[in-house]
Amino acid sequence: MTVKKTFLFCICLVGLATSCCNTGNTDPGNDADTSWKTTLEQKLPLLGHRNWIVVTDMAYPLQTNPGITTLYAEEPYADVISTVDSLIGRAPHVFAHVYQDQEQTRLSEALAPGWDEYKESVSKVLGTDDVKLVPHEDLIKRLDEVSNLCQVVIIKTSLTIPYSSTFFELDCGYWDAEREGKVRQAAE
Repeated sequence: MTVKKTFLFCICLVGLATSCCNTGNTDPGNDADTSWKTTLEQKLPLLGHRNWIVVTDMAYPLQTNPGITTLYAEEPYADVISTVDSLIGRAPHVFAHVYQDQEQTRLSEALAPGWDEYKESVSKVLGTDDVKLVPHEDLIKRLDEVSNLCQVVIIKTSLTIPYSSTFFELDCGYWDAEREGKVRQAAE
């Protein structure tokens, strides 16, 4: 083999090897062939209590913690939370505690154009009784803590309204605090 052919052969091998490697914190959900829904459907059976799924607005930061997977959804915000809520609802092993930013109580259409439509569309999907309002900074701190030990999936949308993130904290779907308390008391 000539030097030129050997050189070209090596270049091809390096190109092939690097194209097969997954470098950085990339996710299959970013590939054009794989949607965020498909990625979430694949991840959901692996997620359990203490994992979180968060649907965010466009300005939510891309976090670098390896415990956080970020996906992007082009669909309208209400459609995304509806899909997430539905997928969790069909999962036999988990349910979700749902949180939103407490700062939402101080927003209005005058302050954040599009607010009324956002609020109405989200209420149709989640209702209002089961959503707990928590200060934004408390939710972000909790995600930071959780992502050091457990997986957090963030689905970023094109919504441009502040304080519009919806946080789904997963919990065990076939066990509850009362039975856990009985197990803990029996151990004492």
